[in-house]
Amino acid sequence: MSTTAAPARPLNSRGRVITASLVGTTIEFYDFYVYATAAVLVFPTLFFPTGNDTTALLASFAVFGAAMVARPVGAIVFGHLGDKKGRKTTLVISLLTMGIATFLIGTLPTFDSIGVAAPVLLLVLRLAQGFALGGEWSGAALVATENAPANKRAWYGTFPQLGAPIGFIIANGLFLTINAVLPHPEDSLLQSEAFLSWGWRIPFLFSAVMVIIGLWVRLKLVESEAFVTAEKKGAITKTPLATVFRFHWRQLVLGTFIMLATYVLFYLMTSFTLTYGTKAADADPAGLGIPYVHFVIMQIIGVIFFGLFTLISGPVADLIGRRRLLIGVSSLIVVFGLTFHLFLVPRADAAFTGGLVQAFLILGFTLMGVTFGPMGALLPELFPTNVRYTGSAIAYNVSSILGAALAPIVAVALWAQADGDTWLVGLYLSGAAVLTLVAVILSKETKDVDYGLASHEDVAAEPATAGKR
Repeated sequence: MSTTAAPARPLNSRGRVITASLVGTTIEFYDFYVYATAAVLVFPTLFFPTGNDTTALLASFAVFGAAMVARPVGAIVFGHLGDKKGRKTTLVISLLTMGIATFLIGTLPTFDSIGVAAPVLLLVLRLAQGFALGGEWSGAALVATENAPANKRAWYGTFPQLGAPIGFIIANGLFLTINAVLPHPEDSLLQSEAFLSWGWRIPFLFSAVMVIIGLWVRLKLVESEAFVTAEKKGAITKTPLATVFRFHWRQLVLGTFIMLATYVLFYLMTSFTLTYGTKAADADPAGLGIPYVHFVIMQIIGVIFFGLFTLISGPVADLIGRRRLLIGVSSLIVVFGLTFHLFLVPRADAAFTGGLVQAFLILGFTLMGVTFGPMGALLPELFPTNVRYTGSAIAYNVSSILGAALAPIVAVALWAQADGDTWLVGLYLSGAAVLTLVAVILSKETKDVDYGLASHEDVAAEPATAGKR
């Protein structure tokens, strides 16, 4: 049954759908960004005191990346539950898991207190965060798109995507506020002893408040018409994972690589640029030496463009198709990667350097919004209802290993290899974008596929021209 048909029973209102998909992913991404910021600011010092700044930073990023490895496991578990039991229950469990893990990170003793047990506990909780996020995104995307009006799936699919920029702004804005309230005695732009001692814990503990809000919204949801229809048809499969790999392996591979450039770009624009931008100009490898507070404000300005173009990308993808839009933006990301050196090389005039970096952040986050926005519709559209949660979750989260888990580590290594230059990092992004471009070209347009198809049998019976443009 197509989502264009009039619903036969009361479903979720538009406001409820938008709020539930947006609030949940905002909380999930907030929790992830809080860790990402702490991984740069405090964790190298508090949990990985190796005596070498670069080694400590790499260790911190390694734990950050470990969560990406847990995400496909979460995708399998939550995808199985979501495709068998429904989207609502799964979304509640994933949100609780993420919230509890994040809150507990805020209570952890540091290396000075309990030694090597501190980073081990941090790793365990980080894996729990990744496990939860593995099930969160796809569920939120399905709540949005399975309840979307006719011809507006990509538009509705951008609302869970908005959780990324909004979560980033809340997390980093909170860090900035705490840093301002607890200034360094010599320089308000430096981290104070109070910030390193207990101030960094506040954003982690604050997540409990956000989780309560998210749970209240999600518990009011009812299942989508597409899932209820699949249940009535007896199309719910006992083994969603096996069904996906047997009948939809090609979509899994394509979906994974379609997401690759998005992940690499995002983590370069957030984690790596924060590291490179705030590292001292006389350090090894050398950075730009921009004060932390200044650079985060510059990032937040860029993220505003991220959110704006995420929203814009939805109606555009509904109008011209997901494939055409992604071919264009992926090509632009290839070019953008080749221009890193032009934007990020230090200049004699500090103001000119700052202006170029701000332009770089705005341009990069704009491209991020355009490529990230349509994914909320495109990845679920690759799969029928009875394996849609599992299929989209696995593609989205396996890509996180290839892209997000490796990106900060590879970028730091390439930065060091190039003696403080960033041209190799840009080349790395361009390479990822080329792989994405190839995957998009090999895929079919999904704009007009029947989103109500319950199983692979329905897909096989669909006219051969469906979904093509």
